[in-house]
Amino acid sequence: MHISWNEYFMGVALLSAKRSKDPNTQVGACIINQDKRIIGIGYNGFPMGCSDDVFPWKREGSTLDTKYAYVVHAEANAILNSSASLKGATLYVSLFPCNECAKLIIQSGISHIIYMNDKYRSQDSTIASRKMLDAAGVTYEKMEEIEVFLNVK
Repeated sequence: MHISWNEYFMGVALLSAKRSKDPNTQVGACIINQDKRIIGIGYNGFPMGCSDDVFPWKREGSTLDTKYAYVVHAEANAILNSSASLKGATLYVSLFPCNECAKLIIQSGISHIIYMNDKYRSQDSTIASRKMLDAAGVTYEKMEEIEVFLNVK
């Protein structure tokens, strides 16, 4: 049995998510060019030089005491880690992008998004994301579950 291209690239995104030390939400991203070559990979985590043991992973409390002021999202890391032009590229991501990542996706030239989960679809940040992506002509599609070949114990 062989896996499809979508399963392969989403598998890379999901494997990348396993690098995240976020105890609640591990997100991975993989960017490919039009030749089906990987040109960027990322996962959510703190910026280089900012220790995972020093900065907070909490989700509640004052802004400076939670992860939200510090974490770089998987999409942003994949864009920053890219090795080539992103014009016309496809982004595979385990969680639908927020509004801040949508801005980066649009500005970088990525034209298509394939995502697995949109659990925050009713939040303002996701609604704003969809509005911007639609206005900019960036297409997106939800990928249904993939084979459990990644569930390695």
